[in-house]
Amino acid sequence: MTPTRRKIVYAVSFETLGTLVASVALMLMSDASAGSSLVLSILTATIALSWSFVFNTVFEAWEARQPVKGRSLKRRTAHALMFEGGLVLICIPVMAWWLQVGYLEALVYEAGLIALFIAYTYAFTWGFDRVFGLPASAR
Repeated sequence: MTPTRRKIVYAVSFETLGTLVASVALMLMSDASAGSSLVLSILTATIALSWSFVFNTVFEAWEARQPVKGRSLKRRTAHALMFEGGLVLICIPVMAWWLQVGYLEALVYEAGLIALFIAYTYAFTWGFDRVFGLPASAR
C-alpha cells in the first residue's frame, strides 16, 4: 500500500469508528440529543480527518529521520498526545458554538473526549498496524 493510500485508509477508518464513539460519549456527557451529538461528531470528524492527514504526514517525515525504527510505547504515546493536543485547539471553539455553551463547559466535554480518544487512538493505531503492517517510516 502506498504511503498516501495508507494515510487515507487510516484516517477514514479511524474517523468512521471514532464518530460513533464520540457521538455516544457526547450524548452521555451533555444535554445534546442523539442527532445533535451525531452532527457535532461528524463535524469534528471532518476537522479531524484533515488534521490527521497533515499531522501524520509531518509525524512520519520526522519518524523516517530517526535512527531507531519501529513504534515503541514512547513513540506511540507521543503520537497520540500530540495528535489529540492539536485537535483540541481546533475543536473547543467549534464545540462551544455548536452546543451553545461556554468555552469552559466545552473544555470539560473535550477533556472527556480526550481521555477517551487517547486510549482509542493508541488502540486503533496498534490494531491498524497489526492489520496493515508498519509504514515504511517505522521499518
